[in-house]
Amino acid sequence: MNRKKSCIPLIFPALALLAPLPATAQGAWKPERAVEIIVGATPGAGTDKAARIVQGLWQHKNSLGVPAIVINKPGGGGAVSWAYLGQKQGDAHSLLVTSYNIVTNHITGKSKLTYTDFTPVALLISEHITYCVKKDSQYKTLAEAIDSLKKDPRSVSVGISSSLGGANHIALGLLMKAAGVDVHKMRIVVFNSGGESMTALLGGHVDMMVASTSAVAVQAAAGTILPLAVSAPRRMTGPLASVPTTVESGYKVIADNWRIVIAPKNLSEAQITYWDNAFRVLTSSNEWRAELDKGSLSNNYLNSADTRKHLDAEYAEVRGMLVELGLAKTAVKP
Repeated sequence: MNRKKSCIPLIFPALALLAPLPATAQGAWKPERAVEIIVGATPGAGTDKAARIVQGLWQHKNSLGVPAIVINKPGGGGAVSWAYLGQKQGDAHSLLVTSYNIVTNHITGKSKLTYTDFTPVALLISEHITYCVKKDSQYKTLAEAIDSLKKDPRSVSVGISSSLGGANHIALGLLMKAAGVDVHKMRIVVFNSGGESMTALLGGHVDMMVASTSAVAVQAAAGTILPLAVSAPRRMTGPLASVPTTVESGYKVIADNWRIVIAPKNLSEAQITYWDNAFRVLTSSNEWRAELDKGSLSNNYLNSADTRKHLDAEYAEVRGMLVELGLAKTAVKP
């Protein structure tokens, strides 16, 4: 797993890179009506934050020449949003920001749909996974929490999103395996989004939360939670700069999640070319980089063709991890 923001008003200096995209040549495609940016989670989740950064930057410069709107379709670890997008074959006005679950839910048998049922458009962001407790928790280090789990795997309740077998669950499982804790005996509570997990943690309904960096950065900066470790190869920048890595904490575990954009199946080459250009321009901008820095996010843009190759490789790698954790159901690659 070691791999190469609610609509918020954004005020930016003028920048040519975010100017409206050039007029299309004859025979090319461009949006003719509002573009939907669909999110399979509630507001505040990592995918939602990524979608609203994209929307805000496009809206600020009218880059698309049409409005862009974020639509939340939470449920089923992303399944509700995938079903919604699946009804729009050939319509390039609908984009969906999704995550690891588009691969894992198929492997674990939770969904018949996976990335091959859609058009991969772009890989945008990678986020490492963070293990957090409430600020007043009895646990002040990752080692202290793991000591309790070694004595009794049910002594610490853990909130994850948005499905068993997803990126957060895998990261938790890999850490527990490295620590000698049976993850199958733990009290794991699954929420629809990182936002819901955070609400549960702050309310004292779970003892620990496992989530991507963007889902915890704001509360970490506010001092309401205590991040115990980040599963990254090196320390993060921004609000999580002082948080030790899992490796520093004594566990050789590196885990991340990614945010990709998919579109309905059967897009034309002209439609794919348009979105390749739109996301290349967006992710090359200083504003984009500044927004990612705020959330301790990594800018890992890939175009449509390279995103498809990335997902092919991810499917094989993730399936291997899920087989090891005893969660794989799907026998072969889609």
